[in-house]
Amino acid sequence: MSELKIGEVSKPRFEFRTFGQDFTEASTRMARLSVPVPEKVWHRQSDEIYIMSRTNDLNNTKIRDGKMDVKSYVQTVDGLEQWDPKLKAEFPISAAQLLEEIFPAFMVEQPELNKEQYSFEEFLELINDHSDLQAVKIHKERYGYMVNNTICEVANVLVNGARIVSVNSESTELEDIQRTIKDLKLEGVENINYLQAIKRVIGMKNLPLAN
Repeated sequence: MSELKIGEVSKPRFEFRTFGQDFTEASTRMARLSVPVPEKVWHRQSDEIYIMSRTNDLNNTKIRDGKMDVKSYVQTVDGLEQWDPKLKAEFPISAAQLLEEIFPAFMVEQPELNKEQYSFEEFLELINDHSDLQAVKIHKERYGYMVNNTICEVANVLVNGARIVSVNSESTELEDIQRTIKDLKLEGVENINYLQAIKRVIGMKNLPLAN
C-alpha cells in the first residue's frame, strides 16, 4: 500500500466529511492522534467560489486563484464517497469548453453564448443570469493532520459569510477511514460533502447540518 502524502495528488480517494457548528471533541482528538505533518499544511486559508446547481449533486465545481476545478462523484462504499478529478480549466475559457464540458457538468439548460471566450467576470455573469445556478463565496481556514494514514483536517468555513465547521478524513483505504471515524468519536455522524453543505446553508436544500 502506497503511503498517502498531504498536498499531493493520488488515485481517487474515499472521503468522510461532515459539517456543523461544533466539533470541538473531534478536533481535539484529531490533533492529539495526528502524526507530524509538513508545516505547509499546518494552517492554510483560501478564498474560493463554488458553483451550485439545483439539478446537480454529482459534479463539484469550484474556482480558486482564477482556475476552475471539477470533481465528479464516482461511488459510495460503506457510507464513504469517492470523487475523481474530472477537468481543470483556466480563465479565459472558450465558449466551446463551456458548452461541451462545463455547463453539462451543471446538468442545466445551456445558455446562449455569443463570444468565443469568457473571462472570469463574464463567466460569473452567465452563472448569475441562470435561474438554476448560483455562485457562492467560500472562505476556508484549514488545519491539516494525519491520523491512521488518512489525510484529515479541521476547517472553519464561511459560506457567503455564514460560519460553519468541517472535519474530514480521506484515504484510498476504506478501513483506515473507518478506524479514524471511530477514533474521532464521529460514528453515526452524517457524511456531508461540500456540495450538500453549501446547498443546505443557502437554502437550496431543506436539510440541517450534522449539528
